[in-house]
Amino acid sequence: MNSIKEIAAFLKTYDGEQVTLMEVCGTHTASIVENGIESMLSDKIRLITGPGCPVCVTVASYIDKLCELALTPGICVCSFGDMIRVRGSKISLHDAKAQGGRTLMVYSPLDLINTAKEEPETTFVFAAVGFETTTPLYAVLLDEIIKQDIKNIKLLCALKTMPQVIDRVLSAENNITGMIAPGHVSVITGSDIFVPFAEKFGIPFVVAGFEGEQLLAAIWALTKLKGKGVVKNLYTEAVTKERNEKSYALTSKYFEPCPAAWRGLGVIENSGIRLKDEYSRFDAGSDGLYEDFMPKGCSCAEVITGLKRPEECPLFGKVCTPLSPVGACMVSHEGSCFNYFMKKG
Repeated sequence: MNSIKEIAAFLKTYDGEQVTLMEVCGTHTASIVENGIESMLSDKIRLITGPGCPVCVTVASYIDKLCELALTPGICVCSFGDMIRVRGSKISLHDAKAQGGRTLMVYSPLDLINTAKEEPETTFVFAAVGFETTTPLYAVLLDEIIKQDIKNIKLLCALKTMPQVIDRVLSAENNITGMIAPGHVSVITGSDIFVPFAEKFGIPFVVAGFEGEQLLAAIWALTKLKGKGVVKNLYTEAVTKERNEKSYALTSKYFEPCPAAWRGLGVIENSGIRLKDEYSRFDAGSDGLYEDFMPKGCSCAEVITGLKRPEECPLFGKVCTPLSPVGACMVSHEGSCFNYFMKKG
């Protein structure tokens, strides 16, 4: 491969056919902004954001269910920090807490074990969101609560998988010429999972790490490979061709595929993960949460499908800011709007 200096020079002076590249990983989005990647590129290379932030693609009915549970006596809803400030059709978990509901921010699902033991009279519901990378953590949690016979922990699942949504996005009219494949997800799935899509749509996929130089190398490779339906792995220190069988075995022990609703994309068959029937006692009411609600003027649906850039939303930086977010993309630290607002600031 060329040196990073040569790669940077090529990308800045590129004057070939227009290239439109989508990243589908929230950490990639954040790193692109943090490293000022776009300022290093020719005007002929355009970066757009895909549905790679799990908080951003979660529909309003799921948030509404969390708020309903939080406001129910005897229930505490537990979540990662970003989810607490995302609004459903009316309120967020932060609002529910202000109304007397009970919520708890945690850094890991496993943090619940000791808390649940200390309060056996309270049911703790974890907001289980995420992609292939996160789902094994919930399986580990289930292993532990079954082993320790803990009966007051449940999951409200909005777990999703990447392949089906990539197919949906690429099937739309969006002129994508290449994809920066998600780094974290690829650690679990392996890079070969993207081969069918590269071949079907005739575009390259490059698996990338998260450092600025790694992303520049991925963009360089995608530009060079334009028009070729191939997969290239530039994150070989963490990603192999094959999937992580240990993680898949752990996940499939408790979970199975199901339809899932994605903000901006509707319901996609087999793009979700649900608890198997034999473990339904750990489910807090996850099925059927398909309805979405978009605040008037909010463009989150278009942003996470690459149809708009964050600054093209009429609310961006005006009524929608990180301190007063309207849409989920301005809440999450992996959200496009949050990152582009911070860059602008």
